[in-house]
Amino acid sequence: MTDLLVHPAVGPLVGSVPVPGDKSIAHRAILLAGLATGTSRVRGGALGDDNRATLAALGALGVAHTEQAGALVIDGVGLHGLRAPAGDIDCGNSGTTMRLLAGLLAAQPFRARLVGDASLSRRPMGRIAGPLRLRGARIEGRLDPSKPGETTAPLEIGPLPSPHVLGALEYDLPVASAQVKSALLLSGLYADGATWLREPVVSRDHTERMLRALGVPIASLGPMVELDGPSWSGDLPAFDLEVPGDLSAAAFLIAAALLVSGSRVGVRRVGINPTRTGFVELVRDMGGALEVAARGDELGEPLGDLLAAFGPLRAVRAGGETLTRAIDEVPIFCALAARARGLTVIRDAAELRVKESDRIATMARVLAAFGVPCEERPDGLVVEGVPDRPLDAADVKSHGDHRVAMTAVVLGLLARGPTRVRDAGCIATSFPRFVGTLRALGATIDVVDGAEAHS
Repeated sequence: MTDLLVHPAVGPLVGSVPVPGDKSIAHRAILLAGLATGTSRVRGGALGDDNRATLAALGALGVAHTEQAGALVIDGVGLHGLRAPAGDIDCGNSGTTMRLLAGLLAAQPFRARLVGDASLSRRPMGRIAGPLRLRGARIEGRLDPSKPGETTAPLEIGPLPSPHVLGALEYDLPVASAQVKSALLLSGLYADGATWLREPVVSRDHTERMLRALGVPIASLGPMVELDGPSWSGDLPAFDLEVPGDLSAAAFLIAAALLVSGSRVGVRRVGINPTRTGFVELVRDMGGALEVAARGDELGEPLGDLLAAFGPLRAVRAGGETLTRAIDEVPIFCALAARARGLTVIRDAAELRVKESDRIATMARVLAAFGVPCEERPDGLVVEGVPDRPLDAADVKSHGDHRVAMTAVVLGLLARGPTRVRDAGCIATSFPRFVGTLRALGATIDVVDGAEAHS
């Protein structure tokens, strides 16, 4: 077990750095490369554990890959070329891997079993199992004894009965979810009818953009999406993609620059898909100094360079559609709220209770450990900012959640003494070089043996 010892910042954070490729985009690129005809190349820096789970899952389904000069070279097997796995497919801690794979496996003529770690095995999977069954899939999970009617992993999927074709689907998603939407769209590639989906608000649209760029007939109008599978050739062309930098990873560096006195930090070549930029808008609502310079696009995904600088922040109310587009950034947004003047209200975030941890409850504990007054609510938090004094030095647990761990590190830079973040190895899930990147910008962080720390 690895812990981090974070020392208070004694000077500004300064520099221009890259971040890992956007793992949401990378998941989809890896999967679609496996289904393409020919050899695809996916580049984008060090892959985190979640993306490697998707890559390993494809390997178990017969998709070969190599790593050459920083690129994943994936030999696609075509839409109907996946083969039955020899054993369970381990999705690790990646909900995206499990849910998107479920959409693909629902259409296969063989049986597959998806498993995950303890955290993933508690996350709700009924939200994909239900609509997939509506279009003819066989999918079963474990009944959650604590939540009647809910299904969790392991998931038993298939085989799809002859003639191995899924039916049309018209479905209203009860909760906006890019993972559920993507699973249903991927299943629609194998259907003999169209797929019509509606969300309460628009969730991230990486799957739609990538499919459209590869020639799949897919149309979007606000929260409505239609994939017309029957009018499509069934052939995905191979492609070459340099994955944009992950805005969710960049958010931690942006927040550190906004919070540490005198700092000025640039983050290069970051994805600025408008369905993901809620955090940018919230920062600007708080009065934060954040500039975005557009730099073209990759396979339908817009790119930009970000530049953030230290300055005072004001409290805001965050909810609705903007919060949906910033759902992964809520933990680090809590760090901004901890230093903003006034009461910041976060609402419409109940989805955070079923992430890697219950992020609402976990962040309430983390903020309290740093001496930040906060109130936990069913769908969010109320945070009273502490802008005029150092935070308390803290000893906090990550609860196995990479975003909680990284948020605690950023808060530790603002404390009056060293902060220990326990079980921080989970950061590798999304940002393997997080500590090194902060050190390059001027932070002092020690990596310590968790066993020693607990002795």
